[in-house]
This record gives sequence, C-alpha cells and structure tokens, in this order.
Amino acid sequence: MTHKNTILVIDDDSSLRRVIEYVLEQAGYQVLTAEDGAKGLEVYQAERPAMVITDIQMPGLSGYEVLQEIKRRDADCLVVMITAFGTVEQAVTAMKDGAFDYITKPFGNDELLLVVKRALSFRNLQAENQQLRQRLDTQTDFEHLVGISDAMQKVFDMVNRVAPSEATVLIGGESGTGKELIARAIHIRSERADSPFIPVNCAAIPRELLESELFGHLKGSFTGAVKDRKGKFELADGGTLFLDEVGEMPIDLQPKLLRALQEMEIEPVGAGQTRKVDVRVIAASNRNLETAIDNSLFREDLYYRLAVIPLVLPPLRDRKDDIPLLARHFLDRFLPDKRLEFSDQAMKKLQAYGWPGNVRELENAIEQTVILRHGDTIDLNDLPDKVLRQPTDQLCGVVNLPPGGYPLAALEKEAIIQALERSNWNQTKAAELLHTPRHTLIYRMEKYQLKKSE
Repeated sequence: MTHKNTILVIDDDSSLRRVIEYVLEQAGYQVLTAEDGAKGLEVYQAERPAMVITDIQMPGLSGYEVLQEIKRRDADCLVVMITAFGTVEQAVTAMKDGAFDYITKPFGNDELLLVVKRALSFRNLQAENQQLRQRLDTQTDFEHLVGISDAMQKVFDMVNRVAPSEATVLIGGESGTGKELIARAIHIRSERADSPFIPVNCAAIPRELLESELFGHLKGSFTGAVKDRKGKFELADGGTLFLDEVGEMPIDLQPKLLRALQEMEIEPVGAGQTRKVDVRVIAASNRNLETAIDNSLFREDLYYRLAVIPLVLPPLRDRKDDIPLLARHFLDRFLPDKRLEFSDQAMKKLQAYGWPGNVRELENAIEQTVILRHGDTIDLNDLPDKVLRQPTDQLCGVVNLPPGGYPLAALEKEAIIQALERSNWNQTKAAELLHTPRHTLIYRMEKYQLKKSE
C-alpha cells in the first residue's frame, strides 16, 4: 500500500541527505532515507512511499538504475532526480524514461519544496482520475449515459421502470441533454430490444416530405414517387419509433400521428387503405408543449397520447456533480490509448461554466481540448475560450457594476492587487487564486506596473 505523504530520499552524501530530510519533515512530510541505491530499493519495497528523490551519481546502483527498477515495480511512482550541473543531460534522459522531474545542485529549500508539491499534486490528480474511471465502470449498464447525481439517478430509475411496459414516453429537456440516448436505453431494456430502433427528427424534414417519411407512399402518389416506399412506422414494426423534436410537427399532420398511436394503423400516401403496425413510440421535445397547445401549435389530445409517461432530463448546469465523470468519459473516448489528466483548476472551471448546450457542448469542448492541448495534463489554458471567458459561479454577484459602468482594465487590475495582497505578493499563490498561469500574471503585473512597495 502506498503512503501518500511519505518520501524516500536516496543519496550517498550524508550531509545533503540530512538537510533534505530536515526540510521535508519541517514541511510536514514523513521521510525515509537510504545511503545507496541497493538499500533504497529495499526500503522502497518494504514501505512503498508515494515519492522517491534520488541522486543520479552514486556508488553501486546509479540513480538512473534505481529509477528503472522502481518504474518496473510501479509505473505510477513519482521519482525526482538530483543532479549536478554537469549531469543535467542524464536527468533529462531519466525524465524521458519516467522520472517526474529533476532538481540541480545546489538548490534552495523553496525550490525543493516546490518540486515536491508539484509531484504530489500530480499524484493526487492521478488518484482522482483513477476514481473517476472506476465510477465510470459502474455506468456500463447505461451505455453512454453517465451520471452519479441525484437527478440522473432518478432518470435511470425511471428508465428501468418504464422500459418493460408498452406505454408511450415523452422525453422533455433542453437541447443537448441526451434525449435520444435515453430513448435508446428504454428500447434496449424493453421486450423489443431485438427489433429495430428507428429515429426520426421531425424538425429536420420538410412538411411535404414528413408524411411520406413517417407513413410511406405508393409509386406514382406524387411527383418523384417512382416506387413504393415504406415509412418509418413500418420500418420500426415490432420495435421502437423515436420521434425527436415532435413539437415541430406541422399542425395539419398531427391528426394522422394521433390516429396511428390510437389505432396502431397507418395509411401510406396514395394507398387509400390502412395497414396495421406494431410499434412502441417514444417522443422528445425541447419545446414546452403545454405552451404550444395554448398557442394552437400542438394538439392537446396528441400531447396526452404521447405523454402517458413524461420524463424530463435535467440541464447539465443542474447536475454539476456529473461534469468530472462526463469529462473523463469523453476524454477516454477521444484518446482511448493515452492517459490524460485534468488539473484541479481546469476541472473547477469546467464545473463553473454554465453549459447552455448541455452534454453535447461539453463533449465538443473536450474534443477541442484534446486536439489543441499542450501536454499530458489538461490545464486551464487548454480549455476553449468560451469556457474561460465566463465568470465562475463564485464570482456571480461579487461585482456590482455602477450605473455609469466601470473600465474592464480597472476591474482586472483590482483583482490582481487583491490576489497579490492576499498571498503576501507570492506570485505562484496569486496566480492560483486567479486561476491563471504564473507567466500570465507576471505579464499583467508589468502591464499595470504593479510592484510590492518597500
């Protein structure tokens, strides 16, 4: 078992080893030491520390050989190399072979602690992402539907209860919330799972073609009808017909749909007689159909025939607990053979964004991030601009804009000054408070001529 705050220091220089031990212990870490590579491996095997700091040049086993052996035993163990100026090239080679970082002698206490903090923070990210993967594994029963929030658990429970019945289901929710995925989940859990699932987007088909698309037509029934053609109802016979955006269906076509639902029979264009079908209908709409009824855009009798079981999907902004899981899900989908991680700041920003396009927008944002990323950790500056531009939930209401307005540059300058003062002018900490890279903060400080007063 790995001890998360334990660090093993391997160095043949006893004075340097004691100094490192003292500095780390004063910072609150548990420290183990060894005077050579062979003993270091013995201690590692017995104690399984979270991190190893080893000199490169040592008698017997070199630090590079120690790195190779530790990585063979545990690929996730963090190893930092201590190097003299003349062996930096060896340290760079070690990083290519799995070392997390290196530190060059002579080094100060702050430099040592910064490297340790970065390494252990990275380890925490690895652990969090592993937990997300494990939680994703528990979602496999719901195909590509991902969610641990109470809101989604209620949806999953409803799907499981509704699926075995033959009742029509009306799925509501904003665009991008996953209505078709829910419809497919219901179909897969039904007695019709081995029969077709046929989706139709009612908003994407012109009025003059929609009737034929749904109910079929006979040869010669209209210009262009060169042969008989089955409609979606017949193609879905024995299975499930999914009517997406049903609220966009023309009002004059709605009686034919109502009859098909009531009688389970259809009349193809030009046929003059009806045909029996055996279809379960699931419909979806991002429009408020009750309002559409009030405005005479949707038939009330059709609404009640469709909404035997109403099911509403929550927008992503109302289930932010699901965002880390969804982000991890999409990350693994777009890069299945490469392990990427999200930094804490990047994940917090994803959770703070409002996602007006819901899950579909998040999916697109992760795909863009994967393509344009700078490294193997997705950081704040890897995220799409629109995600970065929106203020976080914590900032909403903090700024009270006066009636006459206020210069944006002045707001930015004030935020930087507050972050610097709160962090006692520590640029690294101030950058963390502002959720921005340190080099960006330094640029802004120079822009506004901000310096700590003597």
